[in-house]
Amino acid sequence: MFKHLLIPTDGTKLSEAAVRAGILLAREQGAKVTGLYVMPDYRAIIYGADALLTYNSEEFERSANSDADAALQFVDQIARPEGVPCNFVRVTHASVYQAIVKQAQELQCDLICMASHGRKGIGGILLGSETQRVLTHSHVPVLVHRPASTGKH
Repeated sequence: MFKHLLIPTDGTKLSEAAVRAGILLAREQGAKVTGLYVMPDYRAIIYGADALLTYNSEEFERSANSDADAALQFVDQIARPEGVPCNFVRVTHASVYQAIVKQAQELQCDLICMASHGRKGIGGILLGSETQRVLTHSHVPVLVHRPASTGKH
């Protein structure tokens, strides 16, 4: 059914759980995977923040690339033993959800598999969610992996 899954990751434990689920789905479907890491566009962020007077762009870039390396290496470590073909993309963008939607279209993915914090109520409304934004802006289907419930409400 699915041939090419896009799995965005930010390197968090929640994201790692979605990576695992996406890789297993890809194995079951005989699909390939593209692991995606969106690096923040610090120039856009800093330009818009007058309070930040100085910054070291090389340090920001080095840190972002280090985070991307770790997150994408995790995708590779999960995909390789499962025999799932995997490519890796890192992009710099001011908007995470826009980058995810754009990459899914450009790479001709037929499913986006990503994590959601699963916030409910006012927290979910106020904080928003990159996953929610992807859901509302993507023409590519989105499979949302949510954390297991702890039974606490």
